[in-house]
Amino acid sequence: MPPSSEVSRAVQDVRDPAVAGSFYPSDPQELRAAVRGYLAAAEEAGPPLPEPSPAGGARSYPEAIIAPHAGYQYSGPVAAAAYVLLRPGRDRIRRVALLGPTHRVPVRGMALPQSDAFATPLGTIALDQAACDELVALRSVEILDAAHLFEHSLEVHLPFLQEVLGEFSIVPLLVGAVTAAEASEVIRLLWGGPESLIVISSDLSHFHDYDTAQQLDGETSRAIESLKFEEIAKQGACGRTPIQGLLMEASRRGVHARTVDQRNSGDTAGNRQEVVGYGSYVFDK
Repeated sequence: MPPSSEVSRAVQDVRDPAVAGSFYPSDPQELRAAVRGYLAAAEEAGPPLPEPSPAGGARSYPEAIIAPHAGYQYSGPVAAAAYVLLRPGRDRIRRVALLGPTHRVPVRGMALPQSDAFATPLGTIALDQAACDELVALRSVEILDAAHLFEHSLEVHLPFLQEVLGEFSIVPLLVGAVTAAEASEVIRLLWGGPESLIVISSDLSHFHDYDTAQQLDGETSRAIESLKFEEIAKQGACGRTPIQGLLMEASRRGVHARTVDQRNSGDTAGNRQEVVGYGSYVFDK
């Protein structure tokens, strides 16, 4: 499924940000400064960025990532560890498929919005309408605006993507009651060439003490790195099903996974009595 070229189509219906001012800053300058700060810290802490590939050369940025979706003070530093590695793709990535769990509205299947675009304080991002139209033909995908209206799991990724990539279109899918195989089918359709990126939105374990979370999240990270989708426990990740779908498709394509950061809220901005786990992972050949 090639990305749509109609990124600049006339916007008729824009999904406004739901969690600006709570999960991340609502002021554009403050938000941009925060995102740039997280990216700078991740770049300083991690290995050097690869050089951008020449035209027609090997891809020097991930084909897919998994990143967390909590408030930026908690998960922003961890998410940045994956997003900073996308910088070499700034002039090449033109479509991002976002898949994440629902927190407010139950969904039987996977839900696309009716909207033509999503807005953040940093600007508006058009949907790839051609891709969305093709997905709606699947039995597992429906149009359900109510699921997207107040959902944060996809929205919190957009400012990072806007800062790192510039101009691109999105395919925003909220994943509800589907099988891993159904999620994998959708990811297979959306997995394009160097102009495409898959982003899976997920936190890890929830509300355990620090040591228990470290153990559970370590198990989840090892399952992701080994592409063993069946070993992702129900309590291991809130985005378990889209993660499993990604692992299935990555295995089919011969793509490898690696952990670039794994911490929890006790490491970033919270106490250690009851924490939420976060991990960032990248998938490439």
